[in-house]
Amino acid sequence: MMGVILLDIGNVLVNVDFMPFCRAVSRKGEAGAAAIMERYCQGELKDRHDTGRTGPQEYLSMIAADPLTRDLPPDRLRLAWQDIFVPTPGSAEAVETLRQRHRLWIMSDTDPLHFAFLIDRFPVLRNMDRYFLSYEHGWLKRSPEAFRYVLDSSGFDASGFLLIDDREVNTGTCAEAGIQSILFRSWKETLASPLLAAFSQCSAEEEART
Repeated sequence: MMGVILLDIGNVLVNVDFMPFCRAVSRKGEAGAAAIMERYCQGELKDRHDTGRTGPQEYLSMIAADPLTRDLPPDRLRLAWQDIFVPTPGSAEAVETLRQRHRLWIMSDTDPLHFAFLIDRFPVLRNMDRYFLSYEHGWLKRSPEAFRYVLDSSGFDASGFLLIDDREVNTGTCAEAGIQSILFRSWKETLASPLLAAFSQCSAEEEART
């Protein structure tokens, strides 16, 4: 079996910045933007959205009804929420390099609005072998259940996977499931990682035996 690389999206394939959204919808300037960030771009409400327990329309309606936010047409509010991404330097080239030797699966904590926008705007996210999205299966990567779900769904052994993710909490959790990981800082550093080289070698040897 070719080794499977689990690719995070945010701050790995594309960089994420919620502040443009917060400023665009804030009724009370920077102070309001900071409060919107804390309320809707992190924490329990966002976790519920990212795990599918709060739907996209309900979430946007909640934001629209908040006294902190300006009155905006629904389509402008939706686009402001979605348009918070820019390409991570080197991501497209890195994906093509990795694709030569590995299966590439997306594993992301995300919501339906963000994912639809990402697939539409960023070709680097297309044509992956599989997608494991938190809003579909209901687990964030800081939960061991997210990685157990991937293993159970694949039928593969944990040794055949490598996670590339920018958050230590996620790399720590995947280790509980027996999955190795690289804590992402840049594509240059990641592609030069001895762990990636060793994983690629093991994958090549396993494929040669089968």
